[in-house]
Amino acid sequence: MTKIAMIGAGSGEFCHRLIQDIIFFDSLKDAHFALMDVDESKLRTVYQVMNNMKEKHRLSCSFSATTDRRKALKGADFAICMIMVGGLDAYRLDIEIPLKYGVDQCVGDTLNPGGIFRGLRHVPALMDILRDMEELCPEALFLNHANPMAICCWAMQKSFPHLQIVGLCHGVQHTTQLLCEWLQVDHNECEVLTAGINHMAWFLTFKHRGLDLYPRIWEKLDREGPILFEQYRFEMMKATGYFCTESPGHTSEYLPYFRHREDLKELFGGPWLAGETGGAYKAHRDGQEANEALLRSMARGDVPVPYEPGRKSREYTADIINAKLTGQPFGFAGNMLNKGFITNLPYDCCVEVPVFVDGKGLHPTYVGELPKVCAALCRSNVSVQELAVEAALEGDYEAAYHACLMDPLTAATLAPHEIRNMVEEMFEAEMRWLPQFQGKKNTYPGARIGRLETGAKTMKLGDNVYARLFSSGEYI
Repeated sequence: MTKIAMIGAGSGEFCHRLIQDIIFFDSLKDAHFALMDVDESKLRTVYQVMNNMKEKHRLSCSFSATTDRRKALKGADFAICMIMVGGLDAYRLDIEIPLKYGVDQCVGDTLNPGGIFRGLRHVPALMDILRDMEELCPEALFLNHANPMAICCWAMQKSFPHLQIVGLCHGVQHTTQLLCEWLQVDHNECEVLTAGINHMAWFLTFKHRGLDLYPRIWEKLDREGPILFEQYRFEMMKATGYFCTESPGHTSEYLPYFRHREDLKELFGGPWLAGETGGAYKAHRDGQEANEALLRSMARGDVPVPYEPGRKSREYTADIINAKLTGQPFGFAGNMLNKGFITNLPYDCCVEVPVFVDGKGLHPTYVGELPKVCAALCRSNVSVQELAVEAALEGDYEAAYHACLMDPLTAATLAPHEIRNMVEEMFEAEMRWLPQFQGKKNTYPGARIGRLETGAKTMKLGDNVYARLFSSGEYI
């Protein structure tokens, strides 16, 4: 029997989707799912929902539920992570505090101040999980779905290089399907090669039955215009020559070009993940009560639990587990440390590249150089990620500030002293979820001297050394 630890199982909808995907495979029909969450009420609801599904459809899988992470991980063959430290309370602060300073995020879970602080919250929790795995299931494969993907995976794989860890997203699958439907071609007949970083990987190869699809994309774009609500990504394709893997609202956040002016947001943006301010947070907030009510109804048996035998979502997780068990290779876009796979991105940063998995484990593949402009845009994000990883692992206040200082959207919007004021307010509001910073003070002189009030007409000015140098002829 294969044991799969589901860490963060209280996120019922996503947990249910992954479980149905996993038992789709014959090799996993009798798997045991150890459901774990810190929220006991949500956990019990999800546990009852899963057991109702099992009984109704006479499934041979089994479930257990625990708030004890070590119990869930003991002897596990696989661990799936879908945590969200601080939940919607923390997420609201990630969006609202930067917006108060003028930093307008659509999703705010990957880069920008929101993504950086989510990383600061998630990394300590992930380190605790991996320390337990090191002791209780060192051969298990850890599949991470928690954002910010690059920051989390970089910190994990740097700190635990001997464990099997991979980060998983669905941007490649969803974007491939989107473009194929637009072009009216069968995605199963397409050859796709994407590479870059999570949420900013690029379609380097996109072919249908051996024919390059880019000429068709350019012609259709010229004739009809972009897909509705996809203005951001097509604008970047026109700029770089390559289509990007992540949603338009996300794309707008990782660049300095779009979200600092209202007229640009009106020109390019759309609802929710197409660019709306706080779009993802609002959707989570507004849908949470309804989703939880639906889960409670399923747990009571008032509403049947959705289950479609023979149907699987586009998530990679189940295919990876099946490949590891059976030895039948499976290829996917995975997030791993860059051991020379992309030659013009920094060595040991976190990249998203083609990965193959089989009975022996994970095998990332060599890509070579990205187009120079694509690599340059990725590097602007990698610099932020590197500083955020340092801040998260070391509890370094100044590295967290520097991560926000280098963030493309934040830098396009705020002066350095405004960024510092924003970061200090975020630390004050979120400290209860940041154990690595608790009890520490930021002693860097700039943190004390650098505070200014935004909008002040004057600042304290020192001695006019320039006048003396000019008058003496010493300054040229």
